[in-house]
Amino acid sequence: MKIAVNTRLLLKDKLEGIGWVTCETLSRIVKAHPDDEFYFLFDRKPDPGFIFGDNVTPVVLCPQARHPFLYVIYFEMSVRRALRKIKPDVFVSPDAYLSLRSKTPQIAVFHDINFEHFPQDFPRLALWHYKKFFPKYAHKAMKIITVSEFSKQDIIDNYKIEPGKIHVVYNGANDGFKPISEADKALVRNIYTSGCQYFMFVGSLHPRKNLARLFPAYDLFKERTGSDLKLLIVGEKRWWTEPIRQAYDAMIHKNDVVFVGHLQMPDLQRVTAAALASVYVSYFEGFGIPIIEAYKCDVPVITSNVTSMPEVAGDAALLVDPFNIESIASAMELVMDENIRNTLIEKGRVRRNDFSWDKAAEKWYDVIANES
Repeated sequence: MKIAVNTRLLLKDKLEGIGWVTCETLSRIVKAHPDDEFYFLFDRKPDPGFIFGDNVTPVVLCPQARHPFLYVIYFEMSVRRALRKIKPDVFVSPDAYLSLRSKTPQIAVFHDINFEHFPQDFPRLALWHYKKFFPKYAHKAMKIITVSEFSKQDIIDNYKIEPGKIHVVYNGANDGFKPISEADKALVRNIYTSGCQYFMFVGSLHPRKNLARLFPAYDLFKERTGSDLKLLIVGEKRWWTEPIRQAYDAMIHKNDVVFVGHLQMPDLQRVTAAALASVYVSYFEGFGIPIIEAYKCDVPVITSNVTSMPEVAGDAALLVDPFNIESIASAMELVMDENIRNTLIEKGRVRRNDFSWDKAAEKWYDVIANES
């Protein structure tokens, strides 16, 4: 097969979310299928580390697509021309952006359509682009891959897509996420939280990640327990909105919140493994990879009882109402109990076996290679 892939989110030292999904799946697919030809379409000179095999040809297109107007130029002109020249059997887009005018068969990977439910969380121009083009991408696609049964049903309900066209493939978690020794945990805590244990949040600091409620919930937990537990926030303040800022400024215990920004993968793995618990209380997720990362590290999880998170967490997490500060704070108190933590860890060890990048890559390829 000749397979073209949208790889514009493969950025050295800047992989996040969809970029990691792209990297983990494609690296395995390329190595497992050496007889196939892959054309990786980048919007800037790629790092050699993203050329996963001799059967990969990198193609650099212009302009760099990081703005709604530039997306249109990039996908409707540059990508279309490239596909016409390459003549691939299929074009795969891990971030769902397609070339609407191209006649090449196309597969879109939809992670979620949260903008349809919480439009207020998005800048006006970005929202315009999502709402105008993503329904068109869904209908244009020959097939859709999505990451949860929740997201599949959401796409069906909102865009009236035939269910048989949508294939659910669960994400995995990087193999470097694993338990570490108590001595190593102490070293991590000494680096980041002055030796104190901590709750951990990881993700882009987007409104839907719910920091505006996590902050007051942590404050309430501190007031009730008097604990010296810190709250470690991993992620860039790219979406640091006024409600998030106000929630943080109103905190009594803001000095116990530690912001570490974006961490490279080895550091993220150690920070996750050293946490007392992962607190991942978004109000909308298509999947929620940090849940699985914590399970792989033998770290208990507190997560939300909405959208895809109960589906991913199974019975191995404490589920909370993300819109209820009391609910989040109470779960923080519960997870301090060693017996509860141990029970969650044991259940997480079972649940994590349902998710791997090897399985995801195999299923992606099945969707790509099969005509039906």
